[in-house]
Parts: sequence; C-alpha cells; structure tokens
Amino acid sequence: MADPKKPATTIAPWQVLGSKYSYRDRWLAVRSDTVRVPNGTILSPYHTIEFPEWICAIALTPEREIVLIEEYRHGIERNSFELPCGTPDHESESVLDATKRELREETGYAAEEWHALGSSTANTARQNNRVHAFLALDARKIAEPELDAGEMISTHLVPWERFLADLADGRLEIPGLHLAALWQLRVFARQTRDPRLLALGL
Repeated sequence: MADPKKPATTIAPWQVLGSKYSYRDRWLAVRSDTVRVPNGTILSPYHTIEFPEWICAIALTPEREIVLIEEYRHGIERNSFELPCGTPDHESESVLDATKRELREETGYAAEEWHALGSSTANTARQNNRVHAFLALDARKIAEPELDAGEMISTHLVPWERFLADLADGRLEIPGLHLAALWQLRVFARQTRDPRLLALGL
C-alpha cells in the first residue's frame, strides 16, 4: 500500500545491470554501476560513493550558547564553522553514542540530556548514507578535547541570538547538512513545546 504521507510517483527505479568497486578504504567506497534508466538509456559507469552514517550535535549551554567547531576543510580549501560531527567508530557503536563521543573528543563538552532530532540524506544523487542529528541540552565542558593526529579544531561558544543573526546576514556559513539539523531542531521545538527551546525563538 502506498504511504499516504508521500506524494504518488510513476517513476520507476533504475535497473542495475552490473556493479563493481573501483576504490575502497576505511573512509569510503566508490561503487561503479552499469544501469538502465526507465527510458532505456544505459549509463556506465555511474559512480556512487558509499560512506558510513554521519552524525552531528546541536549542543546548547545553560547560557544559551551553541557549541561550534572551526576546522580546515580541504574540500573547500578554507576553514569551516560547523556543528561537532563525525561517524561511528565501529559497527556496534550507535549513532547516539557516536555523537556523544564526537562532542566530547572534539570540544571537551558533554551533556546529560539528549534528544534525537531525526536524519536526512547526505547526497541523494551520489551517496548512500544519512546524517543523524541530536540535541544536547545544558552542555558543559568537562575535559580538554582529545583530537586525532590529523585534527586541528578550535571550539567557539556563540550566543544563540548572534548565531542566528550571523547566519541570516551571511557572516557565518555552515554546511548545508547542518542547516538541515537546525530545521529539525525547529520542528522538534514546536512539537515538544519545550520552553527552553521556544525561548530561543524557534
């Protein structure tokens, strides 16, 4: 039965005629497919990048600050302001546990109260993974960051009102996937009517 919450579609999926992996390491795998699209056209190769699940944390302090990280990102060849983020270390680590660990390792912050905000697709055209967002309330610094050998990360505590203003006027740019997490936070705030979140103007 069709899902009544989803719009009806008449577009058929692609038919996979052949598949092979052209690259694989601990971070990603490149799968090269030969596919037939519904109009009969053959696409070969069509590359899909398989990533592990990604996670990110919206960590808010008792002082209504959001915990951001600043890190050089070689893909854009400049520094980027982001939510604390990462991937599970191993298959048995849940996305929530991974988020708690990444927040602690990257920033030294931790929280007792966590809420799942949902997940979104990372890149529907080329990737197979999802991004899982979590809210950490009353986050506090409990230790110094424990960074990996290749990581150089600065932690920034930004007042919530300034964070929104800087996003709105373009002074602050964060990854699009993290903007999706902020939208999920807005939806969560309106569903739960949590006064701590409504006070943030959500």
